[in-house]
Amino acid sequence: MGAPLAPPVAAQQTSQTKNPVVVLDTSCGPITIELYPDKAPITVENFLKYVDDGFYNNLLIHRVVPDFVIQGGGVNDKMEEKPPTHGSIKNESGNGLANKRGFVAMARTSDPNSATCQFFIDLKDNDRLDTMRYAVFGKVIDGMDAVDSIARVARTTREGMSDVPVEPVYIKSARRRKG
Repeated sequence: MGAPLAPPVAAQQTSQTKNPVVVLDTSCGPITIELYPDKAPITVENFLKYVDDGFYNNLLIHRVVPDFVIQGGGVNDKMEEKPPTHGSIKNESGNGLANKRGFVAMARTSDPNSATCQFFIDLKDNDRLDTMRYAVFGKVIDGMDAVDSIARVARTTREGMSDVPVEPVYIKSARRRKG
């Protein structure tokens, strides 16, 4: 009969490949995000460039809308936008991932292909964002307690922006989790 056949190469790669994981150390606690490069390769590569460059360190979660989203990754504590260091990316919505509670998607302007560095975490199932083509690329796998804590902070309007936390919520650091 012979030796058993080895699984196809693609199956071997899938079983040995781990999705990248990023830890956002926020002033409200750590948030661990699993990224899905098989579903959103351009978006994941872009996000990891910003993580690896230290771009997100000491920026704010600058927008908190209870029962909707928390958003960060592009504004400093003076409420100034930090200019993106990489160009905008192609929209990868419709990839099989949805804007459900705990999922992470790219923020953008009304142009679907305008996402750069800012991202948001869904606080509830936001099906409307799927029809509006907001590209999901990851999911919080640990730290939803920190996300929910951020969602409960007092908010104000500051420098023309609404839904800004009264007390700043910092992304102290963003790094890839090893192993």
